[in-house]
Amino acid sequence: MLINEQIREKEVRLIGADGRQLGIMAIGQAQQLADEANLDLVNISPKAEPPVCRIMDYGKYRFEQEKKLKEAKKNQKTTQLKEMRLSATIDTHDLEVKAKNVQKFLAGGDKVKVSIRFRGRQMAHTAGGLEVMNQFLALLDDVVVEKPAKMEGRNMFMVLAPKN
Repeated sequence: MLINEQIREKEVRLIGADGRQLGIMAIGQAQQLADEANLDLVNISPKAEPPVCRIMDYGKYRFEQEKKLKEAKKNQKTTQLKEMRLSATIDTHDLEVKAKNVQKFLAGGDKVKVSIRFRGRQMAHTAGGLEVMNQFLALLDDVVVEKPAKMEGRNMFMVLAPKN
C-alpha cells in the first residue's frame, strides 16, 4: 500500500478517519487534512478512478492485520504423518498395545503409516505380514484406510486416517 508522499496521483477520492466520504480533492489538500489529524494518507484502492485514499493510523492498521494473521494461524490444524512399525511375528498383546497407541494418534487428527519390515527368510512369507496388517486393522475402530497394505521392496505399508 502506498502511504503519504508515495502517492503520485493528482486527485483522489478521500475517506475521513471516521469513515465519512469527503469527496474528490487534490492530493496536496488530502495530505494536508491527514497531517492536521496527525494520521497517514493511505491509498486503499489504487485501481479505482480516481484512486481511493483513506486517512488512518497506518502503523495501527498494520498491527491489526498482523494480529488477524496470527489468530488465523493459531486456529489452523496441521496433520502429521506418524509411523507405527510392526513385525511379521508380533504377538497379540503387543499388537493390541500398538493399536491403542495408533488410536490415540488418530484421535489427535494425525494420519498413521503402519509398516512391517521383512528380514531374511521372512521375505518368503509375506502373506503372514498381510495377515498381521488385517488383524491390526480389525483392532482399530473409526478408521479410513487411505492406502491399503502393499509391498514395496522389503517393507509392507498401509496408511490410515481418522474418520471424520
